[in-house]
Amino acid sequence: MLPTKILVPTDLSQGADQALDYAIELAAKVGAQVHLLNVVGIPALGIPELGLAAAATTIDSVVRENQIALAAIAARKSVTGQVLQRTGDAKESILQVATELGIDLIVMGTHGRTGLKRVLLGSIAEGVVRHSTCPVLTVHTKAIHRA
Repeated sequence: MLPTKILVPTDLSQGADQALDYAIELAAKVGAQVHLLNVVGIPALGIPELGLAAAATTIDSVVRENQIALAAIAARKSVTGQVLQRTGDAKESILQVATELGIDLIVMGTHGRTGLKRVLLGSIAEGVVRHSTCPVLTVHTKAIHRA
């Protein structure tokens, strides 16, 4: 069955942009709608009380900056579906939005982390692949410069 609703999570990186391009091209061929999602991660609340106001201000600033960037991307790429922003855990938010919107396919970029970085930072894409109830297509970031 071909997808009619495609979700593209974006962290506003080059890899996410490449995944969005892929999803838009695929959607045009199968007549699907592309929904765009940005998740702003909220740090653990183990912050001393004096730092809480500063952390909230920083988070608000990041949310506003991401909203502006997200709107610009959606307009430039002619996104046909909803443009959403959430705060919290990226993997959980992606899975929740996919369920809420009845998504048929998630298309997302990968950062290509390996070794210790992958172990320490984890992989949002891997978590989504493991727990999604719909197919997930990962698009590996193309190298701009080759050594």
